[in-house]
Amino acid sequence: MTQLSDIQATIAPELRALNERISSRLHTSNALMNSVIENYLKVKGKQIRPILVMLAARLLGSVNERTLASASAVELLHNASLIHDDVVDDTKTRRGVATINGIWDNHIAVLVGDYFVSMALQEAISTGDHRAIACIANLGKLLSLGEIDQIYNARFHQLTEDAYFGVINRKTASLFVACVEMGAYAVDADAESLRHLSRFAELLGLCFQIKDDIFDYFDDELIGKPTGNDLREGKITLPLLHVLLAEPDESAPMVQLSRKEQLTDAEILELIEYAKAGGGIEYAYDRMEQLYRESLPELEYFPAGPDRDAFDALFRYVISRNK
Repeated sequence: MTQLSDIQATIAPELRALNERISSRLHTSNALMNSVIENYLKVKGKQIRPILVMLAARLLGSVNERTLASASAVELLHNASLIHDDVVDDTKTRRGVATINGIWDNHIAVLVGDYFVSMALQEAISTGDHRAIACIANLGKLLSLGEIDQIYNARFHQLTEDAYFGVINRKTASLFVACVEMGAYAVDADAESLRHLSRFAELLGLCFQIKDDIFDYFDDELIGKPTGNDLREGKITLPLLHVLLAEPDESAPMVQLSRKEQLTDAEILELIEYAKAGGGIEYAYDRMEQLYRESLPELEYFPAGPDRDAFDALFRYVISRNK
């Protein structure tokens, strides 16, 4: 099984430089802001997004100062969205660690998230490339619209796969596409190379979100979020969605149950078990494998070698990861 650490090891110096850059860029003259940010930065996520920026730059050229600024921009905007999501969802822990709003309050968390957004734009500006600035601005729009789409679908019970994939394309895949775009812009890659790599990144992002959604159907010890959290918020994700759509007549009572405004723990467990028994988890894995197969021709456009292999390994990791 591919380990993320193996991929990270290939760009370890660049990742260190990135994290030092982010810490330096976020430093302010305000002691409270510095304290909040320093505490937040102690826990690093998987950093798949900046890794994608750097892998794209390596595949299409080489990592340079503009690459680091680009990776910093997407990582800052991604973290801003997480900080704001924690406020919206009233999440007190993430990755087993207290969130900003969990330690301080929503007011401070929103302001810190806004600060991260501003710094993401500053980093994009520092590349001197208007395409990078436009990419980050457009990404912020897509991430917001993706979340609004998800809320709309939950409230108005849009139970179709098209609606589901539309949401995850905007809320997750758009960020993955932006990463390779930023990496490509940093090395002035040609349009055709970017087209192939962008499609690969879109498929990777869709797969990443499907796997995230699968986690919600199992114990939360490894992944650090409550089992059934999506259902609690009225979100019907692919495993359950497939089973509800597969046999409309048989699943009608479960469709009605899923539409309840407030589900009890017992009802959430009933829906989870219904999805599992109906093969929803297996279906979701099949769709991920399908996305992986679709991605292979996009990668084959590029010359064989370790840089191309790193993208393939990253896709396999996304499917096999356990958190």
